Amino acid sequence: QVQLVESGGGSVQPGESMRLSCVVSGYTFNEMCLGWFRQAPGKKREMVAVIYPSGDYSNYAETVKRRFTISKDDAKRQVDLQMTSLRPDDTAVYYCAASTRTKTVCSQELLYNNWGLGTQVTVSS
Repeated sequence: QVQLVESGGGSVQPGESMRLSCVVSGYTFNEMCLGWFRQAPGKKREMVAVIYPSGDYSNYAETVKRRFTISKDDAKRQVDLQMTSLRPDDTAVYYCAASTRTKTVCSQELLYNNWGLGTQVTVSS
């Protein structure tokens, strides 16, 4: 059974940075697509960033490109999301997710079958 445990959420002011981390257990780490998704109040959950099993490729939502960076450490079984220049519209619950259903279509949210409980990120002055 795959388990994901997020950490690093909290409250920051606009323009500040924050790093989210997620430790994954229960499956071969380098055979999974890994991603960060978020859901703001009253909105649908959306993809933020995903990283492919090799770690060589990643995709980002247009709204976070050049501000957020996803990375993974196979030895630590950890996937991180470094967020910079945070804006109020980045406020959401952020979820770490892993897919054991695909290694090649990492941007498809429907293929993610393992989710963390989520961590709140609030950006406000």
